[in-house]
Amino acid sequence: MDKKRFLLLQVRDSSDPMRQQEVACFARALQCSPSRIRVANLLSGWPSAREFELADVIFLGGSGDYSAAGDGEWLQSILVSLRQLCDSDKAVFASCWGFQAIARACGGRCIHDPEHSELGTVELQLTEAGTQDPLFGRLPPTFGGQAGHQDHVIELPPHAVLLASTKKVRNQAFRLGNKRIYCTQFHPELDRTGLLQRIRAYPQYVEIHAHMNVDQFEATCHETPESNSLLRRFVSWAS
Repeated sequence: MDKKRFLLLQVRDSSDPMRQQEVACFARALQCSPSRIRVANLLSGWPSAREFELADVIFLGGSGDYSAAGDGEWLQSILVSLRQLCDSDKAVFASCWGFQAIARACGGRCIHDPEHSELGTVELQLTEAGTQDPLFGRLPPTFGGQAGHQDHVIELPPHAVLLASTKKVRNQAFRLGNKRIYCTQFHPELDRTGLLQRIRAYPQYVEIHAHMNVDQFEATCHETPESNSLLRRFVSWAS
């Protein structure tokens, strides 16, 4: 793990208070120094081929202010580049916005859908395929994950294998065929502390989606050690 080189693709404004927090969360989940994670912000353009060559594993995280369900020129360009990345032999793990963007890039469908929004600690169930998966199969049949999304992947890409669901959102995790590419709607990089830091940065979402104040919401959030183990095991498995 110490020798692995990581590249985190971000989609965050320079004023987003969670830019560095996201790096710290990935570092904590990977049990590595934040200095081992290079960052490329997709708002500034697609990274160079050299940046990808220098990385053993690519991570694609969430986004505070950008939707993967839109139609802007910038997003369309990123989706094309993500499809090319998925056609390569790179190891990729994408969560939340990354999950939605890769689903779209590879032929799935993502919509803005507040009725299926999730915020906080959610209970996930493995699908039958998930129980047989080399990564997800080591999780218990039911496990917790941290979530925060308004967009909703309503159709997975062709050849994607559905691995986990919640009662509210069926498409919570998939593997892209037999590639070293996993995507989760929930955030395996976030533990309870990381989630609550996000909530305090964006408190408006609690009132809108959870219909309670921040103190009440915090009491509903729990640690999620099973899903927090996914990134470390992915790196070991994908190497």
